[in-house]
Amino acid sequence: MLQAEELALLQAIRDTGSLSRAAAKLGKAPSTVSHAARQLESRVDALLFDRRNYRLQLTPAGNLLMDESARLQQESARTMQRVRQVANGWEERLWIVTDELMEFETLLPVIRDFDELQSGVPLRITNEVLGGTWEALRDGRANLVIGATNEPQKMPGVSWRELGRLEWVFAVSPKHVLAAMPEPLSREAISAHRAVVVADSSRQTEGRVYGVLGGQPALAVPSMRAKMLAQCEALGVGWLPRHRVAHLLQEGKLIEKRTAQPREPNILYVAWREELAGRALKWWLEKLQQPRLAQRLVDGLTR
Repeated sequence: MLQAEELALLQAIRDTGSLSRAAAKLGKAPSTVSHAARQLESRVDALLFDRRNYRLQLTPAGNLLMDESARLQQESARTMQRVRQVANGWEERLWIVTDELMEFETLLPVIRDFDELQSGVPLRITNEVLGGTWEALRDGRANLVIGATNEPQKMPGVSWRELGRLEWVFAVSPKHVLAAMPEPLSREAISAHRAVVVADSSRQTEGRVYGVLGGQPALAVPSMRAKMLAQCEALGVGWLPRHRVAHLLQEGKLIEKRTAQPREPNILYVAWREELAGRALKWWLEKLQQPRLAQRLVDGLTR
């Protein structure tokens, strides 16, 4: 890899097209710059400068040497930054997994607050569904999970706490047959129609399905947004997070129906791997412990 002075020399010559102008840019005598250029060519044993024309240019080999050296210097600087970052107790990266029930927009203010720390820790945020959320934590694909449902089985090195309670609403399109049926809807009436479910993203098990009655046909979709869209189009029925569909209920795109067997609220959890708890993870855990923020996340509020 080139020294910083050599890289600056190549850059100056490429920018100016002249030894004299490159020398002025570098604050050196033209003879010094000319000698340094020839020394560099001798050291790498390659023709780096095209001197045939009026304008001095880098050869293809010179351009390659400069570009690759600049890239390597940037990588080296980033590596040293990560080394100092880790030495100061920050993680090299923080991987956060949210359950599909959570809305990403609710995390944006928290991300902005984290950026203000200028920790250098890059965030990777992905989402999973049902068992896939806990599986990501167990398999090392997450440092932190937010909004996981159902209390987990005991996993070594994993801690968790409650985030809040999520309320459900049984909703159907005004165009669906169940919209006109008297309430409360019986189990038999519901099971005669297709349910829309979000597919469990678990990779190791068959996955879980909630809100589907025995023998009821189901349409499995990839996300909660897809489930909401499908139910608005009368492609099926099912339970939806109340906060996610409040606007659809107000607009009349969905209708809330009382059922003979109401669905109990889900407890949402925050969970993390203890051995991966650096300063970034500890910051997030402390932040998520704030009651107002926790309620905002559960209720789907962005402010």
